[in-house]
Amino acid sequence: MNWNQVEGNWEQFKGKVQKQWGKLTNDDLDVIKGNRRELAGRLQERYGHAQDAAEKDIDTWLSRNN
Repeated sequence: MNWNQVEGNWEQFKGKVQKQWGKLTNDDLDVIKGNRRELAGRLQERYGHAQDAAEKDIDTWLSRNN
């Protein structure tokens, strides 16, 4: 799966994203709206990740959801 699929079907993926990263709130998910950079930023805020670690987490999640 690639990020374009997630972005295009954000409403369907919101639950999977929240299951993976439980510290993200519904408000976070509404702000993210499928924007990968916004998701990475929210992961940095909620989990204290560096940007590259947040990006790696997203890539790992994408590869598991193929």
